Amino acid sequence: MRRKPTAKPAGSEMNHHLGYPARAVKPAAVTNQRNCTGAKTVPTEDARIRIEVLRDRNGSFEPLLIPRHEQHFTGFDDKIVTM
Repeated sequence: MRRKPTAKPAGSEMNHHLGYPARAVKPAAVTNQRNCTGAKTVPTEDARIRIEVLRDRNGSFEPLLIPRHEQHFTGFDDKIVTM
């Protein structure tokens, strides 16, 4: 149920990191680009949810909503409100 609410903020984070939106032509000056997504299951206060984790070619993207290697996803509503 919370899969979609995490997708948009994660995509926005990646857009900001790379400097151009998804499905747009990559600017010539930009060397990094979107690579793929990976699946991750994290427990929340209510249940376990499966999310897609975005990746870039250089491996320099650090998501803010659910950081790398994060094992628990607590405070979902607070994180969304602060973004």
